[in-house]
Amino acid sequence: MNMYPFEFDPKTPFIQQASDWIADVFYERLPEAGFELRDEQIYMAFQLERAYLEKRTIFAEAGVGTGKTLVYLLYAVLYARYTRKPAIIACADESLIEQLVKPEGDIAKLARYLDLTIDARLGKSMDQYLCLNKLDDARGSAEHLEALGDVYASLPDFVNNPGTMQAFRPYGNRKDYPHLSDEQWRAVSWDPFQDCLVCSRRHRCGQTLSREHYRKAADVIVCSHDFYMEHVWTYESRKREGQLPLLPEHSSVVFDEGHLLETAAQSALTYKLKHAAFEAIVTRLLQSDIRETLAQAIEDAIAQSEKLFGLIDATSIAVEASDRLEVPPTGRLLREVERFAALLDAIEEELVFESGMFTIDAYQLTIVEEHLDMLQTALRLYKQPEGLISWAERDPDGTTLVIMPKLVKEMLKERVFSGGMPVVFSSATLSAGGSFRYIAYSLGIEDALSFSVPSPYDYEHRMAVAVSAETDAAAKLRLTLGRLQQSAGRALLLFPSREEQARFREGIAGVPGFGEFRFLYEGDAEISHLIADFQRDEASVLCAVTLWEGLDIPGPSLSHVLVWSLPFPPRDPVFAAKRREAADPFRDVDMPYMLLRLRQGMGRLIRKRDDEGIATIFGGELADEAVMGPVRDVLPEGAALSVLAPYAN
Repeated sequence: MNMYPFEFDPKTPFIQQASDWIADVFYERLPEAGFELRDEQIYMAFQLERAYLEKRTIFAEAGVGTGKTLVYLLYAVLYARYTRKPAIIACADESLIEQLVKPEGDIAKLARYLDLTIDARLGKSMDQYLCLNKLDDARGSAEHLEALGDVYASLPDFVNNPGTMQAFRPYGNRKDYPHLSDEQWRAVSWDPFQDCLVCSRRHRCGQTLSREHYRKAADVIVCSHDFYMEHVWTYESRKREGQLPLLPEHSSVVFDEGHLLETAAQSALTYKLKHAAFEAIVTRLLQSDIRETLAQAIEDAIAQSEKLFGLIDATSIAVEASDRLEVPPTGRLLREVERFAALLDAIEEELVFESGMFTIDAYQLTIVEEHLDMLQTALRLYKQPEGLISWAERDPDGTTLVIMPKLVKEMLKERVFSGGMPVVFSSATLSAGGSFRYIAYSLGIEDALSFSVPSPYDYEHRMAVAVSAETDAAAKLRLTLGRLQQSAGRALLLFPSREEQARFREGIAGVPGFGEFRFLYEGDAEISHLIADFQRDEASVLCAVTLWEGLDIPGPSLSHVLVWSLPFPPRDPVFAAKRREAADPFRDVDMPYMLLRLRQGMGRLIRKRDDEGIATIFGGELADEAVMGPVRDVLPEGAALSVLAPYAN
């Protein structure tokens, strides 16, 4: 059976044959199916041919509407079949993943119009799956009792059946529970402090079963940036522990919205320390017949851990528009860290003697030693703050200390970009000032191909942008109401933070007129469910914090993009560290971040050639030409620009 949609000639280089067929697809097959011939797609196809032929990294910057997804999918699928290894498509977030894999998404379109059968499977991040143990704990509290009872009742029979699993299926995906709010989901979903290795239910866990399912994909595995970087970061440790890596060996990688990869890499490289997790792991040793000196060392370390994390919680400072709390590195805090590290040393020394007596289960001992080693590594980093960024996060289970290295490019260079496989960065926003040097340097890429093609859309006749420097909240609400009435709802409202979204939600309750619209808020339900609801109810308004990128809703349902305030980065520890290293923090950190995010947000409006609509941008900083000028420059070329008149009482 021929695996390829063309007659394969073993005497001719495969990539050349694949490229010839792909050219036929764009010149003939897709136009015959009703697609328009796009020069930008043809150009991109020939650029990717070289990247796959030479197994190199390529920055593929292509504007909205160029059809870049279809191009990279064709190369990824064909190359996967040639190498007998699946391709990885890593997306910036879950909404982007949905655009690829939903029934009417890009992969389904490609398969339908080209008469291909594409085996594409989801490899979702671990926090996108239900944790059975957390579900049991959460059901024990009165809060969210009804909603979580429904989740429990929907579990497959084999989950709680002690018999053998005659038949099983993947389950427990976040998307399976659209009615849960984000807060409810966090109460029952996996988190980094779940010790899956020793969980008695791991073989009946939806996350485990899903992993077994996507590993068998023949063509494509679709995952998030975060999940791919977690795979890279844990690859060696999982092999040491006798586990399979999170992802199988693969033929190529595509980073969709690749400009966001550095953030995902930093997130994956973090060390997370928490008192409850430490206590749960080391107290296992107390259940064995251990010597009194080891038991005392464990008790002392638990007491010191509780004291240390109590101090972190008491001294942490909340930061507006961020979940990251600032932790001032006081002398007292550093002394408590030193004491905790010394007590961990004492436990490790005692374990050397204890291991020779074989009183502790070898598997349990390995788990404890791995955790202690991670803690010691993290604490050593914390005592040398020049090369790291740290902060605290607070949740109902206690406070977490997060430690993250500033630079990730050396690890990426070694583990991702030196593997001799094609790597594609795809986005409408990869370059800065026409150069790809910034992204290449930050990711440790020394040799890459690159190209840039503009959007083919007629923004001059299809898009009108209005800006306002109004800062008074009540006046902004009245202006917003007028703009929503102009677009008859059908709007995406983008907020830089959950706090701003919450204040808007509270503010409109007292303004007559907003009641004529149906508002959907990110966080109230699973995100793809909200997006589908917004698309079905044409006059509705979707309010979101994370949908600056990736949202693809062509047609009248999204006829207005409103930016509630300019998306400057928060003043949290991560961006504070970037600002300290910049010669001009506002110009080098704040403005590039804001402009990139704004550019992405504006790209949500015109998604196909006959789309049209309006955009509204609020920001007190727009009164300053040093801000307004660059904002004007990043708007889609040709889009009409006006200034909103102040609201007249």
